[in-house]
Amino acid sequence: MPLFLAEITPPADVEGLLALVQSTVAAAGGDFIEAQVTADRGRVFVIVDTSDAGAVQAALAGAGVGIDALDQVRLVGANLADIKENRPPTGYLVEWDIPAGITMDAYLARKKEKSPLYAQVPETTFQRTYVREDMMKCLCFYDAPDEAAVVRAREVVSTPIDRLHKLDSSVVARND
Repeated sequence: MPLFLAEITPPADVEGLLALVQSTVAAAGGDFIEAQVTADRGRVFVIVDTSDAGAVQAALAGAGVGIDALDQVRLVGANLADIKENRPPTGYLVEWDIPAGITMDAYLARKKEKSPLYAQVPETTFQRTYVREDMMKCLCFYDAPDEAAVVRAREVVSTPIDRLHKLDSSVVARND
């Protein structure tokens, strides 16, 4: 099934929201993969696996969950089964608004070429990327000691940062 990214501006009860999203996605026939919450709890990024995005979107709306977007994404740099099984630690999220004219093939070729350079910043571990199929943006997840290490990692692969979020590690919402 294809993967989709739901971006949500959450209410005060983030944990309640995530429980509602998990149950609603399952009831609509989808598979809740993971959710990441920014440290300020101002944004939630949810990944779902579904063959019917319309049903998931309608179910979430019917449950009162206001999603800002539901976009098909491609997982890059990780295996979906490994994400489900291993749940690698993730401390930071970089959003990059991909410039117009970059194709998926060009993006993937550049990613493959540049990824070995992350070894120059050993304190930072690249975890995975979800790139929107419409090539509007991608979300890159890192485990790092601080924001400066993430910035160094992005510099070494010559890729900009449009938004950098520290993630709230106290909120764990995964399909376990």
